[in-house]
Amino acid sequence: MSIFCCDRRCECISLAVIVSLLIGVVTAFLTFAAVVALTPAFLWVVLGIAVVYLALTLVTAPFIQCADRRCICSALNTLLVAVLGTIFLAILLLAVTFAATSIIGAILTGLLLFFLFLVLTATACLVKCIVGCNN
Repeated sequence: MSIFCCDRRCECISLAVIVSLLIGVVTAFLTFAAVVALTPAFLWVVLGIAVVYLALTLVTAPFIQCADRRCICSALNTLLVAVLGTIFLAILLLAVTFAATSIIGAILTGLLLFFLFLVLTATACLVKCIVGCNN
């Protein structure tokens, strides 16, 4: 996990990726088993959340002041990748409809939930880093 951590300071990002990956895999399995179905309303809400996160991140990022710049950069990079992935996949799933038990649909749904939960957990890591709980 050294890809996500600089000097073992951002274990929060590694944990966020692992938890989000677990949720994405479970969602993909449940979608393939036809237990969970995506509705267009859910996709529009997810798209709205991601766009608001992107706007807030781009507006507030220059004003963040913290002693640990590596942790903030890592958390912001993760947050931006997650937001852009969420936006892309929400638009893709809105544009193309898949069968309930489609493998490709299940994989895309799992990826969407992976990125959505990565947005939420990376935000928590960013707040933790700004407040200074990593020290």
